[in-house]
Amino acid sequence: MTRLSRRAALKVAAASAVATLAAPAILHAQVKTVKITTWGGKWGDIMKASVLPAFEKEFKCTVSADQAFPFLPKLQASSKSDPLYDVLHTNSNEQWMAVNEGLVMPKFTPKEVPNIADVYPYAVSDKIVGVSIFTSAIGLGYRTDKGLTPPKSWKDLADRKLDGARGGYLIPVNSLGQAHLMMLGKLYGKGMQDLDAAYKALEQLKPIKMVDFTGQMEKMLLAGEVSMGIIHDSGVLRYEGQNQPVDFAIPSEGVMALEQVLAVTPGSKVKELALAYVDFMLRPDIQKQLSEGVWYSPSNKKVKLDAKYDARLFNTEEKVAKLIQPDWNWYNARKDDIDAKVARLLKG
Repeated sequence: MTRLSRRAALKVAAASAVATLAAPAILHAQVKTVKITTWGGKWGDIMKASVLPAFEKEFKCTVSADQAFPFLPKLQASSKSDPLYDVLHTNSNEQWMAVNEGLVMPKFTPKEVPNIADVYPYAVSDKIVGVSIFTSAIGLGYRTDKGLTPPKSWKDLADRKLDGARGGYLIPVNSLGQAHLMMLGKLYGKGMQDLDAAYKALEQLKPIKMVDFTGQMEKMLLAGEVSMGIIHDSGVLRYEGQNQPVDFAIPSEGVMALEQVLAVTPGSKVKELALAYVDFMLRPDIQKQLSEGVWYSPSNKKVKLDAKYDARLFNTEEKVAKLIQPDWNWYNARKDDIDAKVARLLKG
């Protein structure tokens, strides 16, 4: 091996450096990340196992999913120009709070989200921010082993035989309780906005066992702690075939819609990807998978459900006509006063 002189070695090193500078740079494209919110439980299991990986593979991106509810306070605390989330998934009551604060876009166009062309009208109605990808029906869950006549009206919850065995929600913290309060105005007064009639009817439901969340209502129904309670259909139908003595009733006056809504933040740095995610969640195959996994009614009219889901879920024009969409924008503007009034009524 020939030993290089110090001067020769420096020449070789310099030549190598020039060659390196002249060589074309190999640029690695940065993988984009879309930040979303999503539920936990069975919904979250399906999302993590198959839905989100399929989206990541197709769009060559990553999805950062927050399952730690509540989401709105965290979005409110972040910068509008650099929001914590690109896509907010929550229920209609919170979406209206978000849009009124400029935290999400109010609507989508078919050009932005093509699958919107195939959804039922309720999914993009004037009561909806963004788009509803699924809905549940808020009605009455009841025990089938307590000698009860299956309820046919919302007024059946007031039957004195149910004293101490009926279930409802803490209205300040639960949208099902808030929706039921508006329904009481419709039942006993002039309409969903007749709060005086609603308050009077609510007081007549005492004694009533109140819970924070639907999961707690499910547990009370399954344990027989309540014989009848307000609940969304998926909270009961998911136990079909498990020999549980519970069933879901659709009151004759209609059911209130508990929508699963997606909205995009205007300050998102990956807005095209966020819109693609919304469109992806409206695809018939994705809708079918989640609908049958958690018993949610799909918004896309093209979804073909298996027989047992088709029989119970709201997936035809005739069925969705029974859905009542509360005016959450109206309710939110009065929420503080309503909370104070309800607390006095139900005290003790």
